[in-house]
Amino acid sequence: MHVKSVTFAGAIGQLGQAAPEPIMELPKLAIVGRSNVGKSSLINRLLGRTRTPIARVSQSPGKTQEINFYHVLANPVDFCLVDLPGYGFARVPQKLKERWRPLISSYLEGEAGPEGVVQLVDVRHGPTKEDLQSIDYLATLGLPVLFVLTKADKLTNTQLRQALAKIPQQLGVDRDHVLPVSALDGRGMDDLLASIEALLTAE
Repeated sequence: MHVKSVTFAGAIGQLGQAAPEPIMELPKLAIVGRSNVGKSSLINRLLGRTRTPIARVSQSPGKTQEINFYHVLANPVDFCLVDLPGYGFARVPQKLKERWRPLISSYLEGEAGPEGVVQLVDVRHGPTKEDLQSIDYLATLGLPVLFVLTKADKLTNTQLRQALAKIPQQLGVDRDHVLPVSALDGRGMDDLLASIEALLTAE
């Protein structure tokens, strides 16, 4: 898959609010993960927006408080990338966290929900309790899930091999279903784009 351009299509922050009209007919891919997993950095790298970031990167995890929609023009298929609020780490009021949960579930379970989900896990630590809860929830929805391990540049080659031997077992998936990536040096991004293409173009 080759990304040609990307634009911010809009956001929803309240239950019952409709997704932006321009992307309603596009296939959609949602990205989920803990608030400190490097989601915004990954989105910017994946979409070729490292010099002029389109997803806001913050030193304070948990800044994404809405569902953000990005209209991606790509070859062979245009799609919408959906950035869901991070979970777990965010130092935000409990009331706000409680508002996120029904907002996220209503989107994922709705008719205009995504065709698949990219589940992010920090390769340095493996899946947390919140990650496993997210994965169990996605399984109940029957959505295809791509497992992506972020921050691969933070480990030595030996540490990375050890992580790749352990984490798939913790997730209950085969090794070839888990993709290590780095938003810093770009490793794994072409493979992730190829996986996204396969998911979005599957019959």
